[in-house]
Formats: sequence, C-alpha cells, structure tokens
Amino acid sequence: MKILVTGAKGFVGKNLCAQLKNIRDGKARNYGLGGKDASLPLSMTIEEVYEYDLDSTREELEQACKEADFVFNLAGVNRPQNQEEFMKGNFGFASALLDILKKYGNRCPVMLSSSQQASLTGRFGNSEYGRSKKAGEDLFLQYGAETGAKVLVYRFPNLFGKWCRPNYNSAVATFCNAVANDLPYTVNDPSVELELLYIDDLVDEMIKALKGEEHRCEFDGLTVIPSDSEESEGRYCYVPITHKATLGEIVGLLNQFAEQPRTLTIPEIPNGSFAKKLYSTYLSYLPKEKVAFPLKMNVDNRGSFTELVHTIDCGQVSINISKPGITKGQHWHNTKFEQFIVVKGHGLIQQRNLNDPDCEVLEWEVSGDRIEAVHMLPGYTHNIINLSNTEDLVTVMYCNEVFNPDKPDTFFEEV
Repeated sequence: MKILVTGAKGFVGKNLCAQLKNIRDGKARNYGLGGKDASLPLSMTIEEVYEYDLDSTREELEQACKEADFVFNLAGVNRPQNQEEFMKGNFGFASALLDILKKYGNRCPVMLSSSQQASLTGRFGNSEYGRSKKAGEDLFLQYGAETGAKVLVYRFPNLFGKWCRPNYNSAVATFCNAVANDLPYTVNDPSVELELLYIDDLVDEMIKALKGEEHRCEFDGLTVIPSDSEESEGRYCYVPITHKATLGEIVGLLNQFAEQPRTLTIPEIPNGSFAKKLYSTYLSYLPKEKVAFPLKMNVDNRGSFTELVHTIDCGQVSINISKPGITKGQHWHNTKFEQFIVVKGHGLIQQRNLNDPDCEVLEWEVSGDRIEAVHMLPGYTHNIINLSNTEDLVTVMYCNEVFNPDKPDTFFEEV
C-alpha cells in the first residue's frame, strides 16, 4: 500500500506521517497494519508514504497521485493574509488534487480534512474559512459520486497535541506554550467551552479509515449524528472521542501542571481523560531548562532519603540510600503501609508483629540482582539493613500516603 499525505508538514500531517512510518517500519504493531519486515500476521502492508507540502514539486505530486492507494488530503490554509486566499488554498488545491487523480484514472479512497466551521451555523455562519471548507467538501462528495471513488470527509473540532504551532490556530497550543515558557497570555472569557480532539485519537481514526473502518455520520449543525448501519451510511466521517472543556478549566489544569516540580504531585490523569492528554501536550512545550529539576535530598551520616513523586490519592514514591552496614526503619505504622524494592546492593528486611510477642521475626534477604517488592505490614515494626561492607543499598519505597507531619503515623520500635 502506497499512501499520499498532503499538508505533510502541518500539525496533523507530521503526527500522521510519523505513525504511518512507525507502522511501515514495524515499530507499531497494534493496528493490523505493518511494514515489509513485520513478523505478525497483518491485513495490509504500508510500502511507501509520500509526503507532499508547499516545498514539494508538481512532478512529485503527479507521481504520488499516480501510484497512491490512499490519499489523506490535510493541506489547507488557516491564517492567510487576505480572505481570498482561503478559497484558493482550501478549495483550489483540493480541486487540483482531484484533477490529477482523474488524469491517471486513480480511484483510490480519498480523505478530506475539513472543519466544524464548514457547518456555517451559529458563530460560524459568516466564516470565510468555513465557506472554503464547505466548498471543498462539496467538491469531494461530487468527485465520489462521479468516479465511484470512496470519499471520507472529516469535520474536525479544535485540535491539540504535540507539535501544534502556538499563536496560530490552537488556543490549547498557545496556552501550553505560554505556561510552559512563563510567557504572558490572556483569557478573555474563561467560561467559553471548546470541543477538543486530541491528535493521537485523530491519528487512530485515520488508521481505521485506512483499513475501511471509519466512523460515518451526518451533521445537524455542529451535532454529530452517527450512522447506525451500512445501509444508512452517512456522507461524512467523524472521530468518536472528543472532549469538552472551558478555557478556564484548561488554564487551571496547565497552572497545576506547572507546579509539579515544586509540589512533586502528579495531577489526577485517569486513562483516556482530557487531563491526561493535556498534560502530555503541555510537557511537549517545556524548554530545556525545565525538563530536568532538582529534588530535595535529606542527607545524614546513614545515607539519604529523597521523595520522588506525590499523588493526590495514592501516596508517594521515594528513593532511600543506606550506607554500608547501616540499619534504617525500626518503626511501625497503624494504617500507613509501604513497599520496599531494593534495586541496588544487598540487604535484609525484617518485620515483627507487635500484637504477637511470641511470633518469629520475618526476614527477607534482598538484592538488586533479583528485584522483588516486600510489603511493610501495618502493626509490624520493620527495618532494612545494608549487609554490604562496601556498597550502598538503594531502595525504591512506595507509601500509600504522602507524609503528613501533623499525623505521621510512625512510631519507633526496634525489630
């Protein structure tokens, strides 16, 4: 399979081409697609990805249109110097692309990247950009009717994700870049709500479209009406996973993310949530000087203890370094529990049940050569001993709660 991507150097184009190449080269095997050397059973193979953009030649476009088995048309104009360029850049190029496909009798499937603004409803009723996108949609649909080629017209809402250009056509990119780089920004109305589509969800849908598994729909203004069956297949396509958030909510989350190096607290980012996708997007805008940040090491003659990560509901992770021959711990907890994971060195973990004076002391000899996790049980006093005379003992420690100096739940008692 040979694939043409127009607008390949744009935000969506860069992300889509990167993933198509991952699949082609066998680096991504979870799509039912793959490269020539992929070892898993695959439904189709990506042989070539043609990338077309403004610096490409007409000859390159002709060759790609002649050979392509699928076309993603992502090319378009978003911020021209004058309004007339909308129609030229969006409708004009779409027309030229389809003419070349006709010239070579290539009836491969073609996808068009359109916009919610093509609905020409509500606040988009007088959008010149929307009119140019609607003209492109109509042209593609007519082309499909005339040639029998499969046409996939996607109306995208506001997009966000890595590699998106700030101060251009994405409020999320602008805010991420500003907060990450301590730049000024303005939120005119925090209550304004956006429908947002994350780039990875968009790319996943593009791969589905490549496999003939696109999501079809009709539109009632901005409202998506999914198609129920193949018999009622909609004229348009859509990405089923989007998120809604106000500008105030977006900026609030970003400022929370920016505090993480100081608080060590990882925000609540459930799987699939907008917050998780926004956090990844925010991180992609960090300048070099913020990518690494210092941690507070609590150092004494026994070694050191450093808190690494806090969570809102699930405790913290720390790193403990014990010098040769040193014993640490010798305390117990009522409710707090921990896991000790030795990653370097040779040690001994001991625990004793305070409620049973006749019980044996439980012991685990641990080593970085055979990593395992040992629970520190509530009601058991415990310690960890460095058995080496020369080597530090390095232990990753998980605790189910962030340390609270007002209620430490930690009581001295030798094992």
